[in-house]
Amino acid sequence: MSDGHGSLPETPPGWSAEQPPPYSAPPASPWTAPGSPQQGLAGQPYEQAPATPRPPYPGHPYGHGYMPPPPALRPGIIPLRPLRLGEMLDGAIKLFRSNPKAVLGLSAVAALVVSIPVAVAQGFFFNSATIYTDPVNATPDDVYGAMAGLFGGSLVSLAVQFVVVTILTGVLTRILGRAVFGGTMSAGEAWRLSRGRMPALFGVLGLMAVIMVAPLIVFVVLVVAVVVSAPAEMIGLVDLVVLLMLPFGFLYYMFFKSRFAFAPAAVVLEGRGPLDAMRRSWRLVTGDFWRVFGIVLLTWVLCLLVSNIIGFPFSLFGTAAGVLGGTTAVTAVVSALFLVVGYTLSAMLTYPFEAAVAGLLYADRRMRGEAFDLVLQTAAVEQQRQGWVHESADDLWHPSNSAGS
Repeated sequence: MSDGHGSLPETPPGWSAEQPPPYSAPPASPWTAPGSPQQGLAGQPYEQAPATPRPPYPGHPYGHGYMPPPPALRPGIIPLRPLRLGEMLDGAIKLFRSNPKAVLGLSAVAALVVSIPVAVAQGFFFNSATIYTDPVNATPDDVYGAMAGLFGGSLVSLAVQFVVVTILTGVLTRILGRAVFGGTMSAGEAWRLSRGRMPALFGVLGLMAVIMVAPLIVFVVLVVAVVVSAPAEMIGLVDLVVLLMLPFGFLYYMFFKSRFAFAPAAVVLEGRGPLDAMRRSWRLVTGDFWRVFGIVLLTWVLCLLVSNIIGFPFSLFGTAAGVLGGTTAVTAVVSALFLVVGYTLSAMLTYPFEAAVAGLLYADRRMRGEAFDLVLQTAAVEQQRQGWVHESADDLWHPSNSAGS
């Protein structure tokens, strides 16, 4: 028996011959303090490359993983979703490019018919008015006769314009309804599809004319009565009142023009009667009146600028020919010809542009208020599958195809 100082046996009884190494200090922990290098089992620091974050979706603040909505279908002149102002103006221009023969051809004929009466009246006014050719010997009868001829021609032109522009609006609205899907139609087909709606369209514009012109007539009658009966020292006050009333009259006109801007489209595309179409337009505008008002006003200003820019040189030459050419028939014809050309060129662009913007604004309001864009997109997908735009696409504008109409 050993006293404890002798040698121990190499392997205790019952133990395996192969034993693990003797106990030593544990290896360095992989969990280290912040800022210190990580240690491996052998005590060496890991060489770990910095993580490279994946870039976010381009132009979107929500970062990686955001999927943008698919772009809206655009089979025709506009995308089939609620429109921005620039898209409406662009769509109106695309209407010219997509169907130039029908749009510009019809507009040119309408502008030519409207311009002839006023141009002839102005030509003979410049030719016969001695207030220009011989102002020293001009008599009041000469002045009144020349002015009566001028304003008479203007009134005739306004009457012709009312008829012609009414017809043009209906036909262009029908062309626009097809162009939204990328389809085209000839002027003859547009007239065939629109002529049945002309009585209702004339009814709408006649009611609008009464609403807009009746207050003006009453105001003019009152002013004339005051001028006739008022003493001479009150005439200046009457003139001041007239000047102050002009902006109010313009705002009155633009208010109702905006409220009833969609009535022609409701007549032609939805098949409504005059009063029903005006109520329909009023409801569509309600809730977004100031936006509609601003776009209608902006369109009117743009058309006025384009008309003046294009027509000014011809008006200048026509006036110069009438004033400087003497009182001859040739001078009157030349002056009238310049005026006709200038007015026709300007009106053949402004008439369809204003009608197109109004039609696209009508489509925008239906897409915003009635989810009409879903109807248009479904139809566009089917038409793309078939490979052509069928005439039945015109029926999609019927109010039964959208809610809240």
